[in-house]
Amino acid sequence: MYYRLSILAILFCCLGCQKKGCSLPNEIAKIPVDVEIERLEKPFFAATSKADIADFLEAHPVFAEKYLQQNQYPSDSLLLNPLYELTTNPALDTLKTQAVQTFADMSREEQELETAFKVIKYNYPNSYVPQVKTFVTGLGSMGSDLFVSDSLLVFGLDYFIGPKARYRPQVYDYILRRYEREDMVPAALLLLSNRFNKTGDQDRNLLSEMISAGKAYYFVQSVMPCVPDSLIIGYSGQQIADINYNEGRIWAHFIEKSLLYEKSPFLMNKYIGERPNTPEIDPKAPGRIGAWVGWQIVRKYMERNPEVTLPQLMAETDYQKIFSESKYKPERRR
Repeated sequence: MYYRLSILAILFCCLGCQKKGCSLPNEIAKIPVDVEIERLEKPFFAATSKADIADFLEAHPVFAEKYLQQNQYPSDSLLLNPLYELTTNPALDTLKTQAVQTFADMSREEQELETAFKVIKYNYPNSYVPQVKTFVTGLGSMGSDLFVSDSLLVFGLDYFIGPKARYRPQVYDYILRRYEREDMVPAALLLLSNRFNKTGDQDRNLLSEMISAGKAYYFVQSVMPCVPDSLIIGYSGQQIADINYNEGRIWAHFIEKSLLYEKSPFLMNKYIGERPNTPEIDPKAPGRIGAWVGWQIVRKYMERNPEVTLPQLMAETDYQKIFSESKYKPERRR
């Protein structure tokens, strides 16, 4: 079988789930960053009238404007009506209660975000730490699973309750498993990476798309140094073990099929886009495998060029340079 798992791969997974030596250097750790997550679902669901909803929106103008897109509604009533229906819908009471109970204590998420924003502030001194809010959306009735902007970060908690939730997001199973609590902060920071990840104007090809995605994952790896790779890219620990063991075989597929400089959007999506697997390589190979390979290329580039800073990497749009200087060529196991 092409995609095989050995005892070595299992051992790698066990050893690799927790990163060693992941604490922040003192010059980063001492940067003053204070993240306090504001729980907006509590005052929102306490509202008993449209007037209460209007007061809620007035009290949280940034949230109303950016997350609820208040300015997109021709009149206030067009926003107040669906919000009032959300807060008075008895079917959502269980979902709201589960979300509040599951996330009763969010000190872990606050600490993860503080660590991440310390690293970001160290590398980008002029960057801002956004307000961080939570909300219960009715699984998309009002709002989304995640929202990230310069000034605001919002977690739609009901998406991330996990397998015990009474109601879960209506997505494919291979995506659904990424909607768990431990995935929430890495996913938000992956979105945040778009603010820093520059893309080139040159013709796009599979290699450039792979490396662009790889830069985004490297960004999350850098700002969340204690988080395992599986949570950064949204694979299971077993999948990480498999692809690490078979890295040479995976790379051989891209080389033998002459795929790196392909420009067909259809073909690129096979290796970068959301899919349950990548059967062109093996039925057990996860989707987005090209993004994972791009991440490994970026890692090798940064290992070989320790003088390159995170901002320099994120600003680099010469993907051929990153690839060439990475000297990426994993050995194929016999």
